[in-house]
Amino acid sequence: MVVFLIVPFLIISFMWKLFGNIKVKDITNRHVVIIGGSSGIGKSLAILAAKKNAHVTIIARNIDKLSEAITEIKENAINPTDQKINFVSVDVTNFEDVENNLCEIEETVGPIYMLVNCAGFAVCGELENFTVNQIKSLINVNLLGSIYPIKAIVPKFKERKEGIIVLTGSQVSLFGLYGYSVYSSCKFALRGLAESLYMELKPYNISVTLALPPDTDTPGFKEENKTKPIETLRISDMGDIFNPGDVANKIMRDALGGQFFSHIGFESFITTTLCKGMSPFTSFFQVIMESMIIGWIRLISSFYVHRFHKIVQLCYDEKKKQKKIKPNM
Repeated sequence: MVVFLIVPFLIISFMWKLFGNIKVKDITNRHVVIIGGSSGIGKSLAILAAKKNAHVTIIARNIDKLSEAITEIKENAINPTDQKINFVSVDVTNFEDVENNLCEIEETVGPIYMLVNCAGFAVCGELENFTVNQIKSLINVNLLGSIYPIKAIVPKFKERKEGIIVLTGSQVSLFGLYGYSVYSSCKFALRGLAESLYMELKPYNISVTLALPPDTDTPGFKEENKTKPIETLRISDMGDIFNPGDVANKIMRDALGGQFFSHIGFESFITTTLCKGMSPFTSFFQVIMESMIIGWIRLISSFYVHRFHKIVQLCYDEKKKQKKIKPNM
């Protein structure tokens, strides 16, 4: 049965490797700015950019984490005497702060060519248990923290008629999951932002990539796990946990190759392909291949959906049983 379900994935992977070679842009001596570059996937992307001989600026709020990260990034620069590796502490939820700092960065380091938005964090739980401040904080960082830097830099990209924008969503940008009601709302919104921006900016030779990483072994993921309800933890255990370096490699390749979606792993391939809908595509070959297997993927995805709901029901039954037993103790 497993072999039967994996066959479509193997076919499209083979065909894509055979006919879908991606021409990757060069970022040598280009300026790459990474919002949320002090840890996790963002730091891994910054290291990659340094290895590709780019000038790198990482942005976050915590100066101590920025200082630690910049040391590691500089160690990976292939031309340390000429490459400019910097960090700036910025509150990405404050538009004026973002705009002023990005302008200053361009003056001191050079024109920004690639803007990567990795700022974000997750707090899990049932919606009714969130405080209003938690909800606002999640929206401010995960959504406005991406909108503001893009709004600040897009006029310059348009003027120069070039640029790359990367938005870091999540697999829950594509489907809702127990415990992610607020976080998933923000990540769904990033997909709408990415698709709209793609259409707005394509005539100006500016590409937009929406990264959809699965669970990744980062400090943020460890913090996220502390707030996960038992239902969310059990569902998460069904999937793999990826290394941030591997995820960053895939995002960088897809972004430099002009791909709209960036995903990694079999499960991410399933969800991304199934949920593409009206999203941008890079070739008709891609559309034809996806159309050939979409029915198969819906069948595979139904297994996951059924399993998710079964886990939630089992947890509900366990809690109900515990409530009945507790008074007798």
